[in-house]
Amino acid sequence: MSAYQNDIKAVAALKESFGSSWSAIDPESVARMRAQNRFKTGLEIAQYTADIMRKDMVEYDADSSVYTQSLGCWHGFIGQQKLISIKKHLKTTNKRYLYLSGWMVAALRSEFGPLPDQSMHEKTSVAALIEELYTFLRQADSRELDLLFTALDDAREAGDKAKAAEIQNQIDNYETHVVPIIADIDAGFGNPEATYLLAKKMIEAGACCIQIENQVSDEKQCGHQDGKVTVPHADFIAKINAVRYAFLELGIDNGVIVARTDSLGAGLTKQIAVTNKPGDLGDQYNSFLDCEEISEAELGNGDVVIKREGKLLRPKRLPSNLFQFRKGTGEARCVLDSITSLQNGADLLWIETEKPHVGQIAAMVNEVRKTIPNAKLVYNNSPSFNWTLNFRQQVFDAMVAEGKDVSAYDRANLMSIDYDETELAQLADEKIRTFQRDGSAEAGIFHHLITLPTYHTAALSTDNLAKGYFADQGMLAYVKGVQRQEIRQGIACVKHQNMAGSDIGDNHKEYFAGEAALKAGGKDNTMNQFG
Repeated sequence: MSAYQNDIKAVAALKESFGSSWSAIDPESVARMRAQNRFKTGLEIAQYTADIMRKDMVEYDADSSVYTQSLGCWHGFIGQQKLISIKKHLKTTNKRYLYLSGWMVAALRSEFGPLPDQSMHEKTSVAALIEELYTFLRQADSRELDLLFTALDDAREAGDKAKAAEIQNQIDNYETHVVPIIADIDAGFGNPEATYLLAKKMIEAGACCIQIENQVSDEKQCGHQDGKVTVPHADFIAKINAVRYAFLELGIDNGVIVARTDSLGAGLTKQIAVTNKPGDLGDQYNSFLDCEEISEAELGNGDVVIKREGKLLRPKRLPSNLFQFRKGTGEARCVLDSITSLQNGADLLWIETEKPHVGQIAAMVNEVRKTIPNAKLVYNNSPSFNWTLNFRQQVFDAMVAEGKDVSAYDRANLMSIDYDETELAQLADEKIRTFQRDGSAEAGIFHHLITLPTYHTAALSTDNLAKGYFADQGMLAYVKGVQRQEIRQGIACVKHQNMAGSDIGDNHKEYFAGEAALKAGGKDNTMNQFG
């Protein structure tokens, strides 16, 4: 017997025990409301989605073709519509997640207004967005189930038992819109205690997976900007531990931690690591510093020095009091960061790169896998990359290496529309199309995400509407470019009253007041024009 039928039976027994005072309560209506409210708390969601992620990680280890994907969402409605679209077109949410981008929280959700990605936004806005996303995903469940309940009633009224059985089967085997969220906690918003407190709020809101980066919290920069400053491994491990303790305190024992390293693009550190003996973790971190050998006589006032192998080394210190790493050490630092994180509680890696190049990513992951054979990446398919130019240049370089004639191309100007129909451009587009598949097969990428896609789609669609509507197209710009497309593509939001819950409210009115209910979905509801 399904959960739906069990609820009907249980409520019927409960109703009987309370006697005539409960005569107005319909057990099937209660069962419907319970089905529409499957998740009662954020912790239930966190546990449910953690189980999904852990299962997906095991399946990826066995078969790298079953990687996972997400798109970054900055509002609950955007996340909801993404999942509705996935279910409509792909029939399942399997292996599809949501990503919560700290960049978009800063740019779009701060009470200060748009801010740069430098951890200046209110830390509570991150947990608030997680809660908002899951509120909208749960509402998507409620709406879709409500449509099924209405269809079930119609089939019963028509005496169509086969149709009623088919719809009942869909209800009994309903797949929720609730999926895992990988949530960005930036560099932890302060010391480890601050990281722990915020992680708790995020988990209580429903987060099963928290991504944290190894930048200095109060110097944090966007991963695709200059001026990034990393912390010694001991500092970062303390924050990984803080997140793990938050998961364990709240009972989400299999919560997932993504450790991100920004070392590839970070040339600076705020402090020299503590080291107790040659070769320990602090000594390895310090070995990447840009130092000059000096004698004791050359020591200046206030100089900081490191003693290594009997030599005095003076790290290069900038006027900002930051210390500089040697150029060309970024990849080696990323590898050490990754191994250290996985050996100290992290589950997945994130290596922030300056370009989308499978070979470069694979080289680092292969080094990590010499120590951690099942190391896996979450990879940022970032809008900060010029994908068209990057991949056209990659194809150009490959053609040169193969001895092919490239005289028809200007490598520096390959973005030009003039090249769009060329063989080079077509080869580049195919490499872009298969980048996620290739990266998962060759570079250990378990999860592919785009951090800021819906930021860009909102801007692009708004621009397309505005340029016509406020010019000579008037209403045709909206009708032709938006509404007509919604109708023809079956976009649920064309019935915006239904999407906002009007029909759910009508059904509740009927549950509560019976035939006396004043319903909004009557013959004069203009939404009826959309079928």
